[in-house]
Amino acid sequence: MISIRHTLRGSAKTAEVNMAPLIDLVFLLLIFFLVTTSFVKETGVDVQRPQASTATLKEAGNILVGVSSEGKVYLESKEIDIRSVRAHIERSLAENPEGAVVIVADKESNTGVVIQVMDQCRLAGAQNVSIAASRTDGEG
Repeated sequence: MISIRHTLRGSAKTAEVNMAPLIDLVFLLLIFFLVTTSFVKETGVDVQRPQASTATLKEAGNILVGVSSEGKVYLESKEIDIRSVRAHIERSLAENPEGAVVIVADKESNTGVVIQVMDQCRLAGAQNVSIAASRTDGEG
């Protein structure tokens, strides 16, 4: 016989959810994403890089300058005026004197704009200025 008085006092077992495995899973996922995340610097503009069979991988490209197909210049995901490239590069080189400048230009961009950006980078004191390209597998 079930006692109603006994049930109303709260002596009945209540269902509990064990949170420890869930917290363990969340911490494991957090550690996984922290370890596998790569922090890649971007120029802030999506470009189609020109291809070159002699392109080499450069490890130390710290300062990335983007040039879009319309001739707009980007640095750290912000559009900047071509006349201010020198000042921005000087500031970046002051923070990192060993930094190399990589110009990531669209293959449809105007060569004159790319040359102006390269010239401004050199006038800012950058010793190592290069242009990014995608590597082709075969020759031709």
